[in-house]
Amino acid sequence: METNNFNIIKQNVTVLQQSLPSGVILVAAAKTRLPDEVNVAINAGIKTIGYNYVQEAEKMHRVITNDVQWHMIGHLQRNKVKKAVTLFDMIETIDSVKLAEIVNRQCALIGKEMPVLIEINSGKESNKTGVLPENVRTLLKQINNLPNLKIQGLMTMGPRFGNPEDARPYFKLTKSLFDQLKKEEMPNVEMHFLSMGMSNSYRIAIEEGANIVRIGTMLFGERIS
Repeated sequence: METNNFNIIKQNVTVLQQSLPSGVILVAAAKTRLPDEVNVAINAGIKTIGYNYVQEAEKMHRVITNDVQWHMIGHLQRNKVKKAVTLFDMIETIDSVKLAEIVNRQCALIGKEMPVLIEINSGKESNKTGVLPENVRTLLKQINNLPNLKIQGLMTMGPRFGNPEDARPYFKLTKSLFDQLKKEEMPNVEMHFLSMGMSNSYRIAIEEGANIVRIGTMLFGERIS
């Protein structure tokens, strides 16, 4: 049964990689996945893995020795920043001045420049994190002088369930912000990456300009918890 599941993961990785346009980065969203499952995906060609929680990423770091990129794709609690900056190669979920300042300070202590994305709450949902669309420009102006952050783009969630088309307006809005900010050429802000879309919506996200997609279920199957 386990071998069969591993074969399915390998096949899923191959199919997804072949279907993605050139230049689109596939982040394997590995929340709750077993080390063997993640290693199978990496050996099949996954080069970037994403975690929602620092504690889980820390545990997986001990058992995954492959040379892969690690992305923080969940809400980063301020008291977890010290560990996060040692674990991750990119933090996709900066959404406040205070969080940015703490990440910058902890990175300075270890001599690291951290690539970050600004998380946009494109649906203005009270139960989700992220900066409101109308406030992103102000946030960027407040943090673009932090020397140990490399601001490289935007990220948004969009609805996780339901009709994938329902996510399109959120992706359109975030892409519009991305394009506007790119034209403004703010100091120390480089709009390279637009992270949008998950298993149910990544195709729509790519149509709307995403060049990072975060996919878990389509790679690993339904989560147990």
